[in-house]
Amino acid sequence: MEYRYLGNSGFKISELTYGNWLTHAMQVDDSAAIATVHAALDGGITSFDTADVYANQAAETVLGKALAGQRREGIEVFTKVYWPVAERMPNDTGLSRKHIMESINGSLKRLNLDYVDLYQAHRYDVETPLEETMQAFADIVRAGKALYIGVSEWTAEQIEAGHKLSKELGFQLISSQPQYSMLWRVIEDKVIPKSEELGVSQIVWSPMAQGILTGKYLPGQPVPADSRAADEAAGRFIREKLNDEVLTRVQQLKPIADDLGLTMAQLALAWVLQNKNVASAIVGASRPDQIASNIAAAGVKLSADVMAKIDEITLPIAETDPALTTAPETRLV
Repeated sequence: MEYRYLGNSGFKISELTYGNWLTHAMQVDDSAAIATVHAALDGGITSFDTADVYANQAAETVLGKALAGQRREGIEVFTKVYWPVAERMPNDTGLSRKHIMESINGSLKRLNLDYVDLYQAHRYDVETPLEETMQAFADIVRAGKALYIGVSEWTAEQIEAGHKLSKELGFQLISSQPQYSMLWRVIEDKVIPKSEELGVSQIVWSPMAQGILTGKYLPGQPVPADSRAADEAAGRFIREKLNDEVLTRVQQLKPIADDLGLTMAQLALAWVLQNKNVASAIVGASRPDQIASNIAAAGVKLSADVMAKIDEITLPIAETDPALTTAPETRLV
């Protein structure tokens, strides 16, 4: 495992981050979740990402149990705030001061921590003045409840405005958490250049395109019964992308992975980590052997020729429009 600085800071995180979206308190029982987290720790992963909305707050509780007994200074824990949680009352959502302040306290209680290393705005809130949101984050940092602040799925313009306010308020906005993979490149045109200018790093989610880039979904074939796409709830994020054109091109990546001695999943992870603005790629797993396999992608260097071959295969089917990074038009309740 290698470790990278997050943004323009002295804070290092592991280049693979363990995330528990769709797994903890949903797809796997607590014992399997704890075993997988321990396998991540054994493999050198020190960074763990969750959110209050995952399993409607229950995923944070499971992660807290899994990390119990670990030396606090040796791990980095991230969580997020924005989406509706709990009883979904009017103030159980968004980035108002009320919701942020109540949410950080709830997250710390569920995680059984005194502070989180990184607290992230899970989306941009169009209904709350940005000044209110950033002042709340500043106060959380000063109270010692979070060490750093980040955002998730914000546009380049939103990141720039948030970064400016953070500097004025005396704290650091150091990270962005967008979707990024060979098939989803919408951050490359605007978000990454602006982030590099401001000293903000990416912690990317879905680097394997919800499992599509693992190669397990085959053109013209039904989805495997044990796959995420077969799951009624989780599969909705995947099924709409499972068309034969995409799956045929994805299969063309297999010879490249084979030549490098990598699985297709490892190739997908290695690919996002070649981007110098990416500090870490989030990996999820439901079994210890899955996380152990993912860890083998750490430190892999891909040549310019390999990157060019991957572009030739995937760019024709990749989403690249920066306008696809959007804030919800209104809060959900």
